[in-house]
Amino acid sequence: MASLLLAVIYVAFISLGLPDPLLGSAWPSMYKDFGVDISFAGIIAMIIASGTVFSSLMSDWFTKKAGVGKVMVISVATTALALFGFSISTSFWMLCIWSIPYGLGAGSVDAALNNYVALNYKSRHMSWLHCMWGVGTAIGPSIMGFALAGQHGWNYGYRYIAIFQTALTVILVASVPLWKKNKAQSDLHESEKNERPLSLRQIFLIPGAKEVMIAFFCYSTLEQTTGLWAGSYLALYENVSPEKAAFFAGMFYIGITAGRAISGFLTMKMNDTQMIRLGQIFALAGVVAVILPFGQISTIGGLVTIGLGCAPIYPCIIHSTPAHFGADKSQAIIGIQMASAYTGTTLMPPLFGMIASKTTIALYPFCLLLALALLFIMHEKLVKKTSEV
Repeated sequence: MASLLLAVIYVAFISLGLPDPLLGSAWPSMYKDFGVDISFAGIIAMIIASGTVFSSLMSDWFTKKAGVGKVMVISVATTALALFGFSISTSFWMLCIWSIPYGLGAGSVDAALNNYVALNYKSRHMSWLHCMWGVGTAIGPSIMGFALAGQHGWNYGYRYIAIFQTALTVILVASVPLWKKNKAQSDLHESEKNERPLSLRQIFLIPGAKEVMIAFFCYSTLEQTTGLWAGSYLALYENVSPEKAAFFAGMFYIGITAGRAISGFLTMKMNDTQMIRLGQIFALAGVVAVILPFGQISTIGGLVTIGLGCAPIYPCIIHSTPAHFGADKSQAIIGIQMASAYTGTTLMPPLFGMIASKTTIALYPFCLLLALALLFIMHEKLVKKTSEV
């Protein structure tokens, strides 16, 4: 039963990654159909992100009321409905409406699922599961590209993913008894369901909570700013052709996905704190390689190395949450971690774009260095303030 449930969780992580890159890959075709400016993608992204932050913050309450299995069913079904809504939208305001359930569906399941894995499985599974999320982010644009290349249009790209999410919902409904049969989770849920969820004020007073929030904010700033602006940096600063710049920028994400596959094996010999520190060392080496004036090869190699460095940080911070804060508080803490991560993802890459437009794209690696330095400081403070069991 445990192996079957783990297989369901792996599929669920792939599904989490599928919708994430769809807007970016489809928008060049979508905005023309709606007669809006290309910048309007930012409005959709902000609505989705706001819903995700809200549902992440509510995940403690939601999970204690319903349990992880039901949270997953409701969240994935909500996402499937929103994706289908996108596929039938005929105006921009309809996209805005459907963006609300799109975001709400993502946050709760992300926080609940990460907490469940942190409580019930070893660190290697957390790394491999987040590797599966990377697989999902690679499959999503491929499906959209297939729909566009086949002259079906972006509508069908969203519809294909909606069908997959609907099928996953059916699987999750069938898997609900498996979650109940997992004794560790069942006992935890029984002990928690009569407790009141922690308020934000109570969470902030927990030693280490503010530090882990800032650490997640900085990690998302590092990852998303690196990924979003890598192509522009290569094209504008390193004089790489736009076509090659787009290809080489993707090497960063290959580094993350491959790194998480490798990290799963390394966690058999190293604990979460050691893995996070190792990731920070690799990320620092990558940023330095980008800064050094050794040309395009050094920059491209640096981007891959930053990806390898980012790989263990996110999953290992999540997996270490019960050890730092206790199993009874981990769902609330992971909820605010997810909210902090989504906030960093939403705010900081566009902020760097504004800074670069007013100054120079050459600041790119130095901004990454600043985010990495603050991440290191906050994580070390977290380790000092909390004790690992």
